[in-house]
Amino acid sequence: MKKRKFYGFATSVTLAGVLLLSGCGSVGEKTSGSGIEKKTIKVAHYFAEDHPQNIALKEKFKTQVEKESNGELEVQIYANSTLGAEKEFYDGVRNGTIEMGIPGLIMQADIPKMGVPEWPFLFRDFEHVKSVLNGPIGEELTADLNPKHGVTPLAWSANGFRMFSSNRTIESMDDFDGLRLRMPNIPNYIKLGESLGTNVSPLPISEVFTALEQKVVDAQENPIATLRSSGWNEVQSDVLESKHMFSPNIYIINSKFFNGLTKEQQKIIETAAKEAAAYEFELLEQSYEDDKKFLQDNGIKFTTPDERFTQEMVEATQPVYDEVFAENDWAKELVGKIKAE
Repeated sequence: MKKRKFYGFATSVTLAGVLLLSGCGSVGEKTSGSGIEKKTIKVAHYFAEDHPQNIALKEKFKTQVEKESNGELEVQIYANSTLGAEKEFYDGVRNGTIEMGIPGLIMQADIPKMGVPEWPFLFRDFEHVKSVLNGPIGEELTADLNPKHGVTPLAWSANGFRMFSSNRTIESMDDFDGLRLRMPNIPNYIKLGESLGTNVSPLPISEVFTALEQKVVDAQENPIATLRSSGWNEVQSDVLESKHMFSPNIYIINSKFFNGLTKEQQKIIETAAKEAAAYEFELLEQSYEDDKKFLQDNGIKFTTPDERFTQEMVEATQPVYDEVFAENDWAKELVGKIKAE
């Protein structure tokens, strides 16, 4: 398969789009000559148009759903946070003003098991991620989404393995000492950064470029597709291929809307979601080497940690696990099952 170049997610919110489109729900009209009500499925996410998430939605999910339903289901895709930032469109799916969304793990504050995939150094590689999330463990993690939030999980997809980019080379634990690191304002992220010895600055992603450019922070961490798309390589010099955390996304659909569909329509959506998510994983894996080469060609030095350095990072982040094990009686056993997969 020919490789493509892909880019990370956008963070702008189009308020007009939110006001115009939220609350619309599905569109009730008859398909030509069938007498069956045509339903519209709005799908919201925060990725850019040319990110694997959006491409998979367009090329697989939309195409397949509309074809297999004989036009009874229409899919409208809203990229670039057009229907709101992650919290806004997730809430929209919960309350039914948006039919579907592809959020990250924003729901973990209410549903702790949904935060598990982003615990440090949990996954070995993409195959390990897919094996875990697409099996019984993945079903266990999502079990509370419907009863607690009123959304039905359809498929796991990928944002990618997160890595540190910085304005200096990180080759050992000593290089983390005092490093001013931007992280999302999420407790387990902040705990991870602090456990490595960095000074964590929680900032929204929209402020990262300026913070790096003005040297308010020395480093950030994200999949390298985001580093490339955001242009942070212009104000950074190095990437540590730490793979310290994997960030997934998840296809969700409003449960009330989903339950109102025919069994055949439900099956069409479930199948298309799984196939689109699998395709997105494939595209994202392909994009890694392309993104790495682009960044290297534009002056970024990549450092791959040796086994000793990786083990030191793993040991340093143990306090993250100590905390979650103390708070959740199910956590230790679950981590053991994931690592044994």
